[in-house]
Amino acid sequence: VQLQASGGGLVQPGGSLRLSCVASGFTLDYYSIAWFRRAPGKEREGVACISSVEDSTYYADFVSGRFNISRDNAKKAVYLRMNSLTPEDTALYFCAADRSSVRCLHYTDSHPYHYWGRGTLVTVSS
Repeated sequence: VQLQASGGGLVQPGGSLRLSCVASGFTLDYYSIAWFRRAPGKEREGVACISSVEDSTYYADFVSGRFNISRDNAKKAVYLRMNSLTPEDTALYFCAADRSSVRCLHYTDSHPYHYWGRGTLVTVSS
């Protein structure tokens, strides 16, 4: 069982990236998937979540319409499209999966996720 995040890299301010979270060893369809990030010297924070039911999406306030989370169950993948990136978005981004269809309603709380993926580093700098 594995979640693998990828797609990070170095991007200039104002640029875009698309992160991918690919699942192996379990059926992604039944899981809500959340993206988190941890910036240097800061606590982990939730970024976005997509539920396993009706693909409902939830975003942190700081996203401000810049990011879009989506899923492709056939490819066992969840994506995070990030636009208008700023240096404050620099962080290690990682994904997590939860079997609950309502997990996104409280995706930032401390309740354990079923699976965590390794992160992908996003650096926004000129």
